[in-house]
Amino acid sequence: MQVQQLAYFAAVARTRHFTQAAELVGVAQPTLSKQIRVLENSLGTALFVRNRGAIELTSAGEALLPHAERILIDVESAERSVQEVTGLRRGRVRLGATPSLCDGLLPDILTRFHATHPDIDLEIQEAGSRVLTRELLQGELDLALLIVPPRGSDQMAGLETTPLLRESLVLASPGDAELPDALEVSDLRDLPLVMFREGYDLREVTLRACASAGFTPRLAVEGGEMSAVLRFVEAGLGHAVVPEMVMGRRPGLRATALTKPSLRREIALANRPAALQLAALAFRDELLASF
Repeated sequence: MQVQQLAYFAAVARTRHFTQAAELVGVAQPTLSKQIRVLENSLGTALFVRNRGAIELTSAGEALLPHAERILIDVESAERSVQEVTGLRRGRVRLGATPSLCDGLLPDILTRFHATHPDIDLEIQEAGSRVLTRELLQGELDLALLIVPPRGSDQMAGLETTPLLRESLVLASPGDAELPDALEVSDLRDLPLVMFREGYDLREVTLRACASAGFTPRLAVEGGEMSAVLRFVEAGLGHAVVPEMVMGRRPGLRATALTKPSLRREIALANRPAALQLAALAFRDELLASF
């Protein structure tokens, strides 16, 4: 039993006429009649009573008709769904990003992509780079914006990565803080710091820089995510080392450059080597075009 044969059968059942049915489905009448006979032979029973001047369904034809119609509707729906995805009228992108990137980089890119592809669903997972790497490898995400780990780390093994940008880390302070335009990392020794939670990339960068400068920082508050850390700094509880990109949306904070050494981080787009779906490829192109 073939879908095409069911389409011919349904057309004859609707028109009760072989010639009209052939015109409806766009084939020659002998071809349609032959395929109906093949279908009847495969089922082992007649589907139509062929009286002169009239075509009627047999009881077997009556039983088959609702099933045939349902199958044809399902096939049409499946074809339409594939065409919609192929034409990027539908689809889903599962994107992971670190909190700082969600706050500073992603909103404008998401806005542009949504304007171009309004019917593609965007599913955003906000987490640290290690969590996002694990979810990528497990197939729970299509793409992720990650902080590239220090050289020698195998954290991103098994992923394809595309470097996007390198950005500076700065010291975020309350807006009324009296600080010079630049500070050396060693100057953080005398400042109370608001520190990110365990496992946060920026926490490790800050602590590693302080250790290289020969001191352990004084922590005023410890354990927050990006938004919480910035709010604590705004409240005057201390200072924090943060990506420069997040400062543009925080007019109540002051940014101070860090030198000797200057602190930087590299951001990359990562995905599994397996082929991406069309919606994810379109988002990847949009994101890369932004850089």
